[in-house]
Amino acid sequence: MGIKHIWVQIKAHPMYKIGPGFVTGVADDDPSGIITYSQAGAQFGFNMLWTMPVAFPLMSAIQLLCARIGRVTGRGLAANIKEHFPPGVLFFLVTLLFIANVLNIAADVAAMGEVAELVTGINWHIMTGVFVVLTLTMQILIPYHRYVNFLKWLTLSLLAYIAVIFTVEVPWKDVLWSTFLPIFTLDASAAAVIVAVFGTTISPYLFFWQASQEVEDMKLHHQVSLLDGADSVAKTELKRIQWDTWGGMLYSNLTAYFIILATAVTLHAAGITDINNAAQAASALKPIAGNFTFVLFAVGILGVGLIGVPVLAGSAAYAMSEVFNWRSSLEDTALEAKRFYAVIALSVLMALVIQYSPITPMKALFWSAVINGVVAVPLMIVILLLSTKSSVMGVFVASKMIVTLGWIATIVMAIAALWMFL
Repeated sequence: MGIKHIWVQIKAHPMYKIGPGFVTGVADDDPSGIITYSQAGAQFGFNMLWTMPVAFPLMSAIQLLCARIGRVTGRGLAANIKEHFPPGVLFFLVTLLFIANVLNIAADVAAMGEVAELVTGINWHIMTGVFVVLTLTMQILIPYHRYVNFLKWLTLSLLAYIAVIFTVEVPWKDVLWSTFLPIFTLDASAAAVIVAVFGTTISPYLFFWQASQEVEDMKLHHQVSLLDGADSVAKTELKRIQWDTWGGMLYSNLTAYFIILATAVTLHAAGITDINNAAQAASALKPIAGNFTFVLFAVGILGVGLIGVPVLAGSAAYAMSEVFNWRSSLEDTALEAKRFYAVIALSVLMALVIQYSPITPMKALFWSAVINGVVAVPLMIVILLLSTKSSVMGVFVASKMIVTLGWIATIVMAIAALWMFL
C-alpha cells in the first residue's frame, strides 16, 4: 500500500474533515472580536493572555453540547427549545438574538470597510456596501455544499495572526509567565476588558449556528438523526463532533491568544493602549512592525469578516425559521426558502443602514455585547437542560465532565453579565 493511498484514506476519515466546529470557531474571531482582543493586548500587554486558556474548555463544552443536540435530534437549537420549553422562553431568546446579531453585523461590516479603505484607499462606506453585497450573494446564490467549502478555506485567514508573531521580536519567557501568573489590578477597566473578552468568546449566535450546521451536514450526506440511526454510525459521528468542536475551538482560542500577544508586543510596548476600532489597530501596527505585519493583520480582518457576517445572519435565520416552522436550509434556493433568506437579507441590510445612522460602529458593538450578555446565561441553562434530558437526547445525554464544564461556563458568564450591568 503506497503512501499516497494511505494519505487518501486518512483524509477520507470523518474525524479528519473540517466540519461545523472549525467554521464556528473561526466565526467567533470576527472583526468585532478582533477589536476586543486587540484592546486587551494594547491596554494590558501580556497580562490578559490568561483569559484564552481559561475560556477554551468552557467555550468548547457549550459548543460541543450544541453540536450534539443538533446531530442527535436532527433539529436545530430553536426547534428543540420550542418543543420542550414555554413559547415565551423561545420568543424572548430569539428576538434578542436577532437584534444583537444585527448590531454585531453592523460593527463587523464597518470594521471590514474601514480596513479595506486603509488597503485600497476607497471610501469605507463604499467598501462596506461591497462586503454586504458579497456576503448576501454567497449565502443566497451559492448552494450550501459549495458555500461551506468556501467558508472552510477562509478559516486559513486566521493564520495571518499567528504569522504576525514571526514578524516581531517576542520575549517568550515573559509571555509564559504572564499567561499563567498575570500581574494586574482588578479595577473597573480590567474587569471591563475581561467581561468583553469572555463575552465575545462565548456568544449566543455560535450556539444556534453550530447546531443548525450539524443538521445541514446530516441532510447533505443523506443521513438520519442519531436517535433514528445505527449504533455504529452514532459512535463515529460523536467522535467526529468531539474532534471537530474541540479542534475548532482550540484554533479559535489560539488565534485570539496570538492577537492579544501581537498587539501586546507591538502596540502596548509602544505606549498605544487605547484601540477603538479594527482599522486603528491595523494602522497603528504599520509604523511599529512594518508593512508586512499591517497587511497580515488587515487581511485577517477581511477574511474572518467574510465568515463572521454570514454566520451571524444565518444563525438568526435558522432560529427564526424554527420558531415559525419555515423551510430553512442554505442548500435550498431563495425561491424554496423565501422567508429563511428574507431574514438573512434583512439582518445584513439593517446592519448596512446602521452605517448611515447616528449609531457608531462602537456603539453597535457595545449594545450587541449588552444584549448577548442578557441572552447568553438563560440560553446556556436551556442548552444544559436539553443536553441532559433523556426525553431529548435518548441514550446520548451529555457526560458529567462536559456538563460540569458547561455549568462553570454559565456561572462565569453570569458573573460577567452582572459585572457589566453593575
